[in-house]
Amino acid sequence: MTDRRPPDPTDQHPRPEFPQQDQEHPGDTERMEPRPDHGESSYRGSGRLEGRHALITGGDSGIGRAVALAFAREGADVVFTHLPEEKHEAEETSRLVTDAGRRAVAVPCDIREEEACRALVDRAHREFGTIDILVNNAAYQMAQSGGIEDITTEQFDRVLRTNLYGMFWLCKMALPHIPAGGSIINTTSVQAYQPSPHLLDYATTKGAIVTFTQGLAGMLAERGIRVNAVAPGPVWTPLIPATLPDTEKFGAQAPLGRAAQPAEMAPAYVFLASAEAGYITAEIVNATGGTPLP
Repeated sequence: MTDRRPPDPTDQHPRPEFPQQDQEHPGDTERMEPRPDHGESSYRGSGRLEGRHALITGGDSGIGRAVALAFAREGADVVFTHLPEEKHEAEETSRLVTDAGRRAVAVPCDIREEEACRALVDRAHREFGTIDILVNNAAYQMAQSGGIEDITTEQFDRVLRTNLYGMFWLCKMALPHIPAGGSIINTTSVQAYQPSPHLLDYATTKGAIVTFTQGLAGMLAERGIRVNAVAPGPVWTPLIPATLPDTEKFGAQAPLGRAAQPAEMAPAYVFLASAEAGYITAEIVNATGGTPLP
């Protein structure tokens, strides 16, 4: 008889050794050691998002790429954003989506700018007619070990505009194109509840995303649009070698003893976007590797 028991989560993905590695922001997947797993060889779709249209920010790499791949293999077409300097990353995400038989539209976009967000929503509407799923995933962080004195106004502004303003604008602008039954999924973080001192500004925005998600969910419930969020713990993405000073022990603090791979985050987004989650709104799905959150 075939053994159908689920794998041990402590070693479902081997505990990698992360040699010290530093990159310039926004980071490059191809230069990471080891390479992240986005589900290229493991994710199997079952038609849960068949015929739907998704808009994903930060879909070129990391969690965003894994979500784009999973959505496509579940039957959804995908518009996703990337920074202009991430074109090569975006091409790989596009390939994964099209290989799944779905449409991929990569849009260079800096969501810190209101007009860029407006143009993005207009593009998605022109391409697909509706936006059934909006995933606000793009984010910026930069560790500062010296305390609040080292957080410049320029950095603080960039973190807030990327993590909060962009999400606010896109929700507001996409809303006329999201039908009843549609879904908004935001990406918050374990940092919202257990902030690391060296990520003070980033953690502040992630806490705000929790409040925004729950408040918007109440606002849109009568319109039949669900709003939820995923709170990842440590995940091995290009943002890590590009923004954190020490990669060697990354993720070791999680109770499961390791960092997650992007592929392990994607199923939460698929579930929240699917009809099976039809009674779930204002929820924060914790994917922290065992770190308990409220």
